[in-house]
Amino acid sequence: MTKKLLFFAVLAFMTTAIASAQEEATAEKTKAGTWTTSSTPALKIGEFMFNNWSSSGNSQIDVTGTFFGNYKFSHPKYVWDNIVDLAYGYAWQDLAEGDTLFETRRKSNDKIDLTSAISWKAYKDWGASFTANLKTQFGNGYEYNGFGANQTQKQVSGFFAPAYLTTALSFEHKKDNWSVSLSFLTGKTTFVCNNDLIDSGYNYGVIQPDDFKIDDGTGNSILNPSRSYTHAYFALGSYIKAMYLKKDILPKLDLYARIELFYDYKKPKNMSWDDLSNSKYEVALDSEGNPYDDLASFGWMKRRAFETDLDFELKLDYRLASFLSANFALNTKWDTDFNGIGKWGHWQIYQMAGIQILFNWKTPKE
Repeated sequence: MTKKLLFFAVLAFMTTAIASAQEEATAEKTKAGTWTTSSTPALKIGEFMFNNWSSSGNSQIDVTGTFFGNYKFSHPKYVWDNIVDLAYGYAWQDLAEGDTLFETRRKSNDKIDLTSAISWKAYKDWGASFTANLKTQFGNGYEYNGFGANQTQKQVSGFFAPAYLTTALSFEHKKDNWSVSLSFLTGKTTFVCNNDLIDSGYNYGVIQPDDFKIDDGTGNSILNPSRSYTHAYFALGSYIKAMYLKKDILPKLDLYARIELFYDYKKPKNMSWDDLSNSKYEVALDSEGNPYDDLASFGWMKRRAFETDLDFELKLDYRLASFLSANFALNTKWDTDFNGIGKWGHWQIYQMAGIQILFNWKTPKE
């Protein structure tokens, strides 16, 4: 009996010591900071088949791979948040006359979006943050004309052509489900590392020193035939970013919304509207796809609104199961540095709806 009491006494002492050590380790870990991480790859698949169908339609298969990772380090004095958002997909379509299905392959999605932000809490829900964001794409993008054997394509984008690196020192107001960042000192660098794109006019705001017209000696204005290339343009401006993320706005339905606005302080000085009218670049298109002729008559506020870049994104995800969800995504951009394809002008619109399989590679929360 004495041995049993002694055994239980020793066991109780060891248990108490281990628990105390764990509590001290947890407290020390919390004091030093903790990591909360998650990595979620997904595969989205869509398929449509039409064969002698009276309502008609184009057969197609769409396969898109996505990856979303969130890696947050929480410290009593600051929070360091890192987000990796990647996507790449192709659609095989039956667009030609003939019996071969899915003979036309076109890219359906392409995205590299990397964000790293460190924030400090100042007063209640207000704080300061420093954010760095890089946006670009994996592969080449093309403008297509015609179908099948008669199809032609023209490259309009590529890897780091363009790429946007934005760094901002911001005031931030953050709640549980939403946040707003205001920055009046933001650097935005645009990269176009492809000379062929620059030659074809897709410079994305990286104005070239030889793009403006010169006198050919006979009184006629021509573009400078001797080429030199500039592959980056640094803009200094103001930046506003608002985000909203709400899980279960309805049962099993999640909502994510983001809007970004950027205005370049330097652009009106480096690239005046009068100069642009004397270059090969069209700064605006009207509703019929023709260049505006009266930009100089725009008032101060209208010019500022016209020159402000806008990026709006909306996502809805409905969880069908732990590994399966239905989703909808909309991304709209306004950028006067992109002349546009067809009659869309400076508007860029991407919309997607489908089913995705989630692999849920969840790393430990701490």
